[in-house]
Amino acid sequence: MPAESGARSASLAGPLVRRFRSAVRTVEERTPPHRDRAVDGLRALALLAVPLGHWLLGGFTRGPDGALHNASPLATLGFFAPLSWMLQLLGIFFLVGGYSSVLSLRRATARGGTTGRWLRGRLLRLGRPVLGVTAVWAALLPVLSLLGVPDTTLRTGAVLVVQPLWFVAVYAGVTALTPYCVRAAQRWGGWTAVPLLATVAMVDFLRYGPYAQQVPSWLGLVNLLPGWLFGYQLGACWGVGKLRRRGAAVLLFGGAVLFAVLLAVFGYPASMVGVPGEARTNSHPPSLLVLALASVQCGAAVLLHERIGRLLRRPGLWAPVVAVNLSAMTILCWHQTAMLAAAVPTARLGTVAGLTTPPDSLGWLVARLAWLPVFVVALVAVGSVTRRFEPPWRGAGRGARAAAGALAAAFALYAFAVV
Repeated sequence: MPAESGARSASLAGPLVRRFRSAVRTVEERTPPHRDRAVDGLRALALLAVPLGHWLLGGFTRGPDGALHNASPLATLGFFAPLSWMLQLLGIFFLVGGYSSVLSLRRATARGGTTGRWLRGRLLRLGRPVLGVTAVWAALLPVLSLLGVPDTTLRTGAVLVVQPLWFVAVYAGVTALTPYCVRAAQRWGGWTAVPLLATVAMVDFLRYGPYAQQVPSWLGLVNLLPGWLFGYQLGACWGVGKLRRRGAAVLLFGGAVLFAVLLAVFGYPASMVGVPGEARTNSHPPSLLVLALASVQCGAAVLLHERIGRLLRRPGLWAPVVAVNLSAMTILCWHQTAMLAAAVPTARLGTVAGLTTPPDSLGWLVARLAWLPVFVVALVAVGSVTRRFEPPWRGAGRGARAAAGALAAAFALYAFAVV
C-alpha cells in the first residue's frame, strides 16, 4: 500500500511540475530583455509584506455572542514591534512607484501621448479594483446580516477591508504629482527630498514638543503628503539618474542613525503601525520615524539593485515575481477578505487558536503561523474571481458601472460611519 500511495502521488505531481515548468518558460520568453527585474522584485516584496503584516499583526477576539472584534498582538507582545519594521515596506513601494512612473511617463510622451492621458490611465488602474471590492462588500453586508452574522462582525469586516484602501488614495495623490516630481528631481536631484523630511520633522516637533498642548489635533494631517511623497520623490530622482550609490549610502546610514536617535532619545513608539490603547502612532499620519525607516529601505534598495537583478535572472524566481505584480491590486484589495473568509464562519463554531482567540501569547503566534497557508489559499481562490476588476471593464455597460459606483458609495458611507 505505501508503494502504491507513493506512485499515485508521483503520478499526480508529475503533470503539476510540468505545467509549472512550462509556465516558467513562457514567462521567461515573454520578458523583454530591457525589463528591470530588480524593480519588479522590490515591488513584489513590498506588496507581499502588506498581507503578511496584516495577517501577523492583526487578530480577533470573539465575544460571547460570537461576534468578532479587532485585536492586535502589539498591545501585549512588545517584541512584535521590530517585526513591524521588516513588514512595513511602504518606503520601498513608493520608491519603485516613483521610479516606474518616471519611466512610464517618459515612454508615454515619447509615443506622442499627453501627461493628462497618462495620469488618467494610471488612476483608472488604481480605481477599478477599489471600486470592485467596495461594491462587492456593499452587496455582501445585507446578505451576511440575513445569514445571521452579527452586526459587530460586519463592522469589524468593514474596518479591515477599508484598512489597506487608504494607501490607494495616498498613492493616487502622489502619482498625480509625478510631472512636478520629475522636474524637481531633474533640477535639484536628491535634495528635493530634504524639504519633505524637514516638514515632517517640524510637524512632529509641534505635535510632541513643549508646545503640544497648544497645537490643534488635526495638525498631524499635514504630514500625509510630505510623509508619503518622500519615498516617491526619491524614486523620481532614481528614475532620472540623480540618485546613485553614494546618495543611497547616505540614505541608508543617515536613516539608520536618525531611526536610532528617534527611538532612544526622543521616545518615538517602536511599532511602525498603530497599537490599540497607545496615544501616539507612527503611521497614521506618518511620523519622522517612518521617513527614517523609508530612508534606510530606499538606500538599501538602490545599493542592492544590481544584485537583485542578477538573482532574478533565474526563471524559477522571476516567474513568481511576475505573477505577484500582475495581481498587485487584487492582493492589496482582497487579502483582508481572505482572512475574514476563514474567521467569520469559524467564529460560529467557537474560539479557534490563532484565529478567534486573543492575540496575547506565543501560542497564538504559533497557531497564527499555521493559519497563513489557509489565508493564502483563500486569497488565491478569491483573487481568481476578483482579478477581473483590474483590467478595463469592457464588457460592463453603463448601467452596471453605475450600479457598481452606487454600491461602492454606499459601502464608503457605511465604512466612514463605523471606522
